[in-house]
Amino acid sequence: MHRLAIYDLDRTITAVPTWTPFLLHAAWTRAPWRLAFAPVVIGAMLTYRAGLIERRTLKQLMHRLLVGTLSPDDTAAVAQSFADSFARHIRPGARAQIAADRAAGYRIVIASAAHRFYAGRIAAALEIDDVIATEAEVDAEGRVTYRIAGTNCYGPDKLAMIEAWMAREGLARADAHVRFYSDHATDEPSFTWADEAIAVNPHARLRVLAEARGWPIVDWR
Repeated sequence: MHRLAIYDLDRTITAVPTWTPFLLHAAWTRAPWRLAFAPVVIGAMLTYRAGLIERRTLKQLMHRLLVGTLSPDDTAAVAQSFADSFARHIRPGARAQIAADRAAGYRIVIASAAHRFYAGRIAAALEIDDVIATEAEVDAEGRVTYRIAGTNCYGPDKLAMIEAWMAREGLARADAHVRFYSDHATDEPSFTWADEAIAVNPHARLRVLAEARGWPIVDWR
């Protein structure tokens, strides 16, 4: 029996989201003039909240305005500097639970809507090798673009990507015991699919759902 402990990243392992902070970090350290687009980005976020554009469109627009296209070297440098600066936002409870799951023989996995090129750096700092995340499209010259390759690792698509990862790793669902940790109700498909669902510092809708389903609720501060 394989043991998997699958963790969401934003607001689960980290106390705050990573996407907007990453974009602002990249803009500030690489091209501060891009911060002039901040009002446009805020307008796009409000448009998304109004339900007028989808999440994928919002993420691509934000990336295009605040970061643009990155060479492989620039991608590596800005992702690492962001991960280093973001270490202070890792929840102490997340560190403790990851250590406990690892000691109990669980394979630790991060499954996140964050882009892999920086989520992987945060994972590496936590000694986590397995990362399922949103992939950025890479152009013919090897540069990371603002476009998302494939699907955004979010909601039902996150579960589909977890299942695809398990298939690639040769892990049959029937032969695995899965713990799933997240802070948000959009991960309901993954919560329901897992053997153990743990709500971490849940927002209001997930708290109601967790109480109704009998899922443990934990506070990692």
